Amino acid sequence: MDVGSAPFLCQNAWAMKTRPSFKLELPGRKLRLGARTLIMGVLNTTPDSFSDGGLYLDPEAAIAHGIEMVSQGADWIDVGGESTRPGSRSISAEEEAERVLPVIRGLRRKLRRIPISIDTTKASVAEQAARAGATIVNDISGLRFDARIAEVAARQRLPLILMHMRGRPEDMQQRPFVRSIWRSLQAGLERSIQRALACGVRREQLIIDPGLGFGKSRTQNYEILAQLGRLRSFRLPILVGTSRKSFVRAAVQGEQGATAAHRKKIGPAKPGSSAPQPLEFGDAAAVTAAILNGAHIVRVHDVEAIVAAVRMADAIVRASGSGR
Repeated sequence: MDVGSAPFLCQNAWAMKTRPSFKLELPGRKLRLGARTLIMGVLNTTPDSFSDGGLYLDPEAAIAHGIEMVSQGADWIDVGGESTRPGSRSISAEEEAERVLPVIRGLRRKLRRIPISIDTTKASVAEQAARAGATIVNDISGLRFDARIAEVAARQRLPLILMHMRGRPEDMQQRPFVRSIWRSLQAGLERSIQRALACGVRREQLIIDPGLGFGKSRTQNYEILAQLGRLRSFRLPILVGTSRKSFVRAAVQGEQGATAAHRKKIGPAKPGSSAPQPLEFGDAAAVTAAILNGAHIVRVHDVEAIVAAVRMADAIVRASGSGR
């Protein structure tokens, strides 16, 4: 199928369809996708990320948290040193590298078999991270900010995650939203894929991410989750990140289609509380929707709170392919 020109599949064709399998080549091992959903644990080594900024700025604290997430069920750790929350400003490659490299080295010493991805839009950071032990490159710009990232991935033979984003973090939620998010997704992801291939990345090493929250309206984020199976036409693994994002918080608080009487503001978790928080239930619901509609990987902050939902959704996905 020519993805660039072919229409998306009709809804009945993608709903609850058995998830296709893929195999990624990592240094020294293969990573299989499809049999079950993989959990990517988010590790932000930043002072200003929207949900956990400052908590893991210290390398030792970050390393300990990464190890903890693996013990809770994370399949790989995604290390990022630059905040991409709405309104955030870019930092230098030097500062970003100083934040992530000690953490990647420490995690690699402790977690020899666990994949580590570097979340960056800078080729120089990706190159240094690969030398430090990162085995996957995660580019939220889809090669729009620095296409040389694809050259790093090709040279190091690492899988490359291509995310769709409109604009840049500093202005992505201030720009007018597109009328058809699916036309934007299809065109944007296809451009990113073609750039990666032109730089020598093998198609079998690509993963796509629709970029929920990155230049989309609330309604468009819900639409992408509901119709995620449209992305199957790319015939690539699908990664989805919904964790703690504002559109999830809005639904949990009742801001989406609820009367004033049923709206409830959701604050941060109470210190020392181990009880599940309302936002965690919202995150679990969003993750479940993503898996039921075809996600191979989910990117989460609260691994322990989400792992049960992932396992339940996987059980449903497996059952959907039986008896045919």
